[in-house]
Amino acid sequence: MKARVTVTLKPSVLDPQGKAIEGALRSLGVPHVTSVRQGKIFEMEIEGDDRVAAAEAAKAAADKLLANTVIENYRIEVSG
Repeated sequence: MKARVTVTLKPSVLDPQGKAIEGALRSLGVPHVTSVRQGKIFEMEIEGDDRVAAAEAAKAAADKLLANTVIENYRIEVSG
């Protein structure tokens, strides 16, 4: 199975990297971008054919290591 964990900052958390990207885009001539929030994507191969078990393994990985749940949210997608 494949799992994708997408980690993003919570809406209430300041995103200085996103602001820097937003400013850089404006200076590069991309004027219509009004806001940028950056994040991380983790793609994992998980043994077995059980989607529920794969989602549980991805959730455990996100909770224990991949996301700081105090300031970040995450979303899990399982395929395969």
